[in-house]
Amino acid sequence: MLKGRCFCGEVRYEVLDTPFNSTVCHCADCRRASAAPFVAWFSVKRSEFRFVHGEPRSFACSKAVLRTFCPDCGTQLTYQHDDFPDEIDITTCSLDVPDLVPPEHHTWTSSKLPWVHVPDALPKHEGSYSKG
Repeated sequence: MLKGRCFCGEVRYEVLDTPFNSTVCHCADCRRASAAPFVAWFSVKRSEFRFVHGEPRSFACSKAVLRTFCPDCGTQLTYQHDDFPDEIDITTCSLDVPDLVPPEHHTWTSSKLPWVHVPDALPKHEGSYSKG
């Protein structure tokens, strides 16, 4: 089981199953929501994720996307897209031990900031990742 929390510890969560689709996202929406040049995420089945302490606040950043964050410290926690109702994405660095879920690839590199250089050998996708 993986555990994580926001910066201040007011909101805590547990992941009961194996993560998949671990990525570093370079899209403009993730950059804006986190005030960072990119954000690491991983996915799990929605049924295998639960908040165990505190109550995050949510906001719809588009018609199809809901994000959650800690109402006290502002840490971005989850991302849910209507096209994938059985999945939830979680910010990797909100894990207690983020080393346990290393990224598998980079997504939305077409939106990458020009001063960000990605020297690793991970696959790079200009848009979203799709297994097909």
